[in-house]
Amino acid sequence: MSTFIEAWQMVLAPDVLLAILLSAIYGLVVGSLPGLSATMATALLVPVTFYLSPIAAIATIITASAMAIFSGDIPGCLLRIPGTPASAAYTDEAYAMTRKGQPELALGICLWFSALGGVFGTLSLIIMAPLLAEFALSFSTFEYFWLAFLGLMCATVVARSSPVKAIAAMLLGLLIACVGIENPAGTPRFTFGMTDLLGGIEVIPALVGCFAVAEVMRAMSVPEPPQLARRKFGSILAGQWKLTKEYPKQQARGNIVGIIIGVLPGAGADMAAWVSYAMAKRFSKTPEKFGTGHPEGLIEAGASNNASLASGWVPSLLFGIPGDTITAIAIGVLYMKGLNPGPTLFTEKASSMYALYIIFMLGNIIMIPLGIIMIRLATFILKAKRSAIMPVIVLLCAVGSFATGNNLFLVITVAAFGCIGYLMEKNGFPVAALVLGIVMGNMVETHFITSLIKSDGSLLPFFARPVSATLAAITIGLLVWPLAVWLYKKRPQATAAAA
Repeated sequence: MSTFIEAWQMVLAPDVLLAILLSAIYGLVVGSLPGLSATMATALLVPVTFYLSPIAAIATIITASAMAIFSGDIPGCLLRIPGTPASAAYTDEAYAMTRKGQPELALGICLWFSALGGVFGTLSLIIMAPLLAEFALSFSTFEYFWLAFLGLMCATVVARSSPVKAIAAMLLGLLIACVGIENPAGTPRFTFGMTDLLGGIEVIPALVGCFAVAEVMRAMSVPEPPQLARRKFGSILAGQWKLTKEYPKQQARGNIVGIIIGVLPGAGADMAAWVSYAMAKRFSKTPEKFGTGHPEGLIEAGASNNASLASGWVPSLLFGIPGDTITAIAIGVLYMKGLNPGPTLFTEKASSMYALYIIFMLGNIIMIPLGIIMIRLATFILKAKRSAIMPVIVLLCAVGSFATGNNLFLVITVAAFGCIGYLMEKNGFPVAALVLGIVMGNMVETHFITSLIKSDGSLLPFFARPVSATLAAITIGLLVWPLAVWLYKKRPQATAAAA
């Protein structure tokens, strides 16, 4: 109880409450602007967290990401342009409802069920994380190596692009993680005689470049979205309680799918939304209504994407393995603030963990009143010119990256990774796999070398321990999976050629 009270004292500190409020407003605005993703909103906050207390810094990441995921539904409903990738799965359904003259109902569903999904996701984090932390205390470097490797492989399996391209992107990230002298041997690698590269490629500038600068480049290469006509909305939450009672199965299924996908490294809210919308249509008694403005798919997918946000923190807090691109950024902030991810975080800094749970709950609760205000202001926000917003974002990226280390080379790093991220996305290579490689490369290598030193160079202990052997089997299976898929696809072609 004393730990719980201490956590509330942390959250109720004026700087933390102000950080929650301002980051909530910021997340709502950025998420509602077409072309600006929740990941980009989070990446732009990183330089700001440099000057905040640890709890306030984490509060900004949590609140802004949850708000941005919801507010991405607003332009999807009103303009048929998803504000974030997580909104793309059900944009056509929401827009069809708007065309039927029910924009209030569509936006109300997105708001209400996103908030409920976020609450259920937080409960899963509260329940799962401590139990898994107790289990993880028995892990050695052998298990941690396979777990980190498994995280890399999961990112390639859940990628919507070609698994081969996902593996290539992940390997590029691992190569980037090799730069510098921060390796078990302390040997300079890939520095090309440049002193700026001795410390390696900084994770935060790389993430800001990949997500924020690349997003700006992508947005400037497509036409300006249409202007939204001014209109007055009716009651936003009218009928939501009735829908909650009418579709409990869809809501529960969306929450469960979101929680499961959130725990998978590299999956994220957009994957959860796509899977849940497909499941809603597959198990619906009236699948012919989908695409005509039917609430069933909106409810399931809306609950799923926000539920995945909280559960994505489970592998991040326990093992330092990002659940999605947002938690990849959050891990960098956690290390920067001395809250090193790992099972001991739950014992040595239990009050900070309770504070994190409380912030998740508060973020999803205040989403409802602030979301209603945002929906009513949407006509003003969506009139903002892209040509005025994008230069400001680029400036923030440059200033923020310089401020993190007072080094001009970090600004060059942001620009370089912006170009890399843009080219990768344009050619179908998932940036999330690259980011996982960068974030986890050092972890994989360190645990591998440490394990070899402990076993005197023998590989047998990697497969001899029960948990390690199980993780090894799953990881190798996922590694072989893309090859098996490729061979399976080639088989009909070979048969047809022989015939």
